[in-house]
Amino acid sequence: MAESQEHSTGLRQRPRRGMYILPSLFTAGNIAAGYYAITQTLQGSAADPSYFNRAALAIGFAIPFDALDGRIARLTNTTSDFGRELDSLADVITFGVAPSILAYMWGFRMMPVDGHTMLRQKAIEIGVFVCFLFLICGACRLARFNVSVDPQPRNPGRADRKYFVGLPIPAAAGAIVSVVHCEGGSPIDNPWISLVWMAFVFFTGFLMVSRWRFWSAKEITLNTRQPVRMLLILALFGVLLAQFSQYLLIVMALAYMVSGLWARLLYTAQQRWRRRAEREAQV
Repeated sequence: MAESQEHSTGLRQRPRRGMYILPSLFTAGNIAAGYYAITQTLQGSAADPSYFNRAALAIGFAIPFDALDGRIARLTNTTSDFGRELDSLADVITFGVAPSILAYMWGFRMMPVDGHTMLRQKAIEIGVFVCFLFLICGACRLARFNVSVDPQPRNPGRADRKYFVGLPIPAAAGAIVSVVHCEGGSPIDNPWISLVWMAFVFFTGFLMVSRWRFWSAKEITLNTRQPVRMLLILALFGVLLAQFSQYLLIVMALAYMVSGLWARLLYTAQQRWRRRAEREAQV
């Protein structure tokens, strides 16, 4: 009798086959946003920069899809190896290929031909390589995440918080597209500014393959005893996003990047103070 009850309970807890499609639909939406961003980038020009802006927004809209597919799979108990691999491939397309092409076309390829001809050509040649490095760093970041078991950052933070080792590729893509969106899609037309953009893209790629810690926000849950407060916060965020998206998104993206840098610098300073205190104690 007990065995039959356990068997029936196991059958009830087993998710239906159709439930496995639900998280994959969000992953498919992620891929669709990345594909749309690529098509818009290829149509962009200095005369009509709205294509670049739409490409940036499409990549930005893909970030919630990427965050939701994993959570939905865990909530519905439909996690699988297939889903994880599909999610990684989607991230390479949407947060690797799409932003790297956008960074190249927006930051280097659209510069005017007249004036600074030699500098413009050099910026384009080095820029395409730097954007390729961004893509490679993103792919390596995903591969390391897939094979790592409880990776430890070099600058551990609070014990009650969970951290990513290296800048997540959606956050790196978000940093790229937030700059493009802040400019309304208008491409860079000055070779000297393109050098600054080149350094920014390179540094963002480096953060992905670094072992610095970045807050994962996994301890935040919607299962709260005060759902009204959470709804008000989400509503306020939605209003601010609709009215001031150009400024709000870039502040959020850069603040998240700076948080990792600040954690690294703080950890380095703490280590130096500790070694100095140990040396003084030995004397």
